[in-house]
Amino acid sequence: MAFFGLFKKRKEDKDVAESPGGSEQLVEGNGLEEIKDAVSTEIDQEEKDSESEIIIEEEEEEKTEELENADAVNVTGSVQGAIREAVFEEISSVENCDEVELEEENQGLNMDTMQDEIQEAVAFEVEKTEGKEKKGFFKRLFSGLEKTRNSITSGIDSIFSSFSKIDDDFFEEIEEVLVMADIGIHTTNAIIEELKTRIKEQKIKEVSQCRQLLIESIKQQMKVDERAYEFENRKSVVLFIGVNGVGKTTSIGKLSGQLKENGKKVLVAAADTFRAAAIEQLEEWTKRAGVGIIAQQENSDPAAVVYDAITAAKARNTDVLLCDTAGRLHNKKNLMEELKKINRIIDREYPDAYRETFIVLDGTTGQNALAQAKQFSEVAEISGIILTKLDGTAKGGIAIAIQSELGIPVKYIGIGEKIDDLQKFDADSFVNALFETQE
Repeated sequence: MAFFGLFKKRKEDKDVAESPGGSEQLVEGNGLEEIKDAVSTEIDQEEKDSESEIIIEEEEEEKTEELENADAVNVTGSVQGAIREAVFEEISSVENCDEVELEEENQGLNMDTMQDEIQEAVAFEVEKTEGKEKKGFFKRLFSGLEKTRNSITSGIDSIFSSFSKIDDDFFEEIEEVLVMADIGIHTTNAIIEELKTRIKEQKIKEVSQCRQLLIESIKQQMKVDERAYEFENRKSVVLFIGVNGVGKTTSIGKLSGQLKENGKKVLVAAADTFRAAAIEQLEEWTKRAGVGIIAQQENSDPAAVVYDAITAAKARNTDVLLCDTAGRLHNKKNLMEELKKINRIIDREYPDAYRETFIVLDGTTGQNALAQAKQFSEVAEISGIILTKLDGTAKGGIAIAIQSELGIPVKYIGIGEKIDDLQKFDADSFVNALFETQE
């Protein structure tokens, strides 16, 4: 910049020199010297700038190197510190190994203890809830069997109070009381024979000791196999058969609700298409239970309904399909043919399904219920019995007769209209309720 400023000044001097009297003011040699000095100054300035840049670059390089070295030192120090910490931790771990293991063991024991306590508490609550439900049902059962109990216990108590020795008359009196309670001749004979065997084996001499043996002999006729409810654990099709008016539709509704509460996917087939209002009644029950239903028009083909229901059950991944069937056709032959047709549909369309066939019987009909069971067993392979309306009847003893004479287990009993009034049959609870043995 100084160089160009000098040229500008030189031009001004020239203009002065060319003006009148201007030569006296300007000396040529001095202008050249000024130009040389300006050029020299400009060069010196550029050299100084270059040297300054070099010095600055060198300083920056030195600073960068110092920073890098510092980072390296820091990193090295960090690594060394980490190594030292790790070494000290390892030494401490080794030194305190026994204490650590002991503490962990104690913690493990404490956790196990807490888990055991939690499991016990949960199990206790579940057992308490189930116990309340069982006691509640037993109370209703005990009340429902009052008339049957009165007809049995009054006679039995009279025998045990009037006889002083165990003889044939003693057994005959017991036999008469049991037959009058609708237990039936065949079943009564089996109970008496079992009682005699127990008395002989245990060398019983006192009449008073025979009462409990009689109760145990009756229970022996009514035991239900543990696998009786296998259909609940598998993909199943359950047929319900029985005459009109025994509570078949109601039992389907109650059972569907209980299965739903237990987490099962349930579907109902309304295949009783001949009874007026049967479909509407079943639809109402399925609404209460919150399960699906497959139905057609009245008087449609029952087998076609079952076919549609099986198709839907497989598509919906249903656990249990409950099928209502006609309670009465024109004659036994028609009934037999209808059931055969339904069974053929199930065998063909759902061969892998577990099969169950329940006959529903009205407990108030006594020996007539046993006769119905025998007739239906001729046209269907019955696997279980549902005995309804046991509350308020004096003929509750028929439950013992049916199971003993037909060899078909009573799997459910009904003692009311609520969903939970249909319960799995328990021989101990039933007989205890008959003989005033509180649970």
